[in-house]
Amino acid sequence: MNINLKDFIDVVPDFPKEGILFRDVSPLLGNREAFSWVIDRISDRWNGNIDVIAALDARGFIFGGALAYASGTPMVMLRKKGKLPGETEGISYGLEYGSDILEVQSGSFASGSRVLVIDDLLATGGTAAAACALIERLGAVVAGCSFIVELADLGGRKALRGREIQSLVSYGES
Repeated sequence: MNINLKDFIDVVPDFPKEGILFRDVSPLLGNREAFSWVIDRISDRWNGNIDVIAALDARGFIFGGALAYASGTPMVMLRKKGKLPGETEGISYGLEYGSDILEVQSGSFASGSRVLVIDDLLATGGTAAAACALIERLGAVVAGCSFIVELADLGGRKALRGREIQSLVSYGES
């Protein structure tokens, strides 16, 4: 079965603020066949090449959890500062207006483990690039990054230059 993912992604104008075209994956999540198709494509691509899935807060958790189940691979959550219990490691990264901190629980990655970073959407690439830097700082290897949606006009691939990237559907020009 082949799926046209754009049929399952709503475009919401002026959300969360005026001038933004929000790509909403909720319809995809609500369709068993489309969601299964997505998880199968990601699983097929990375099968045997990863040891850990690093899912980004928050929609990345949905896809990361399903992929972890389908592939039998453990999943680690990368979250905004203060959301994880216990000892954490963090990295600060720039946003369009300010900065934020991404954290992971200490000891989440064995040295040399191959990690797949997963999120629902690649826009400017700042969060994914910070995740990659944090994972590598902790001694693991980023095998690649997987996204359901890519907003190519926002240049996220540039922030992830040199990394293997999988995106299942793209909007705009790269």
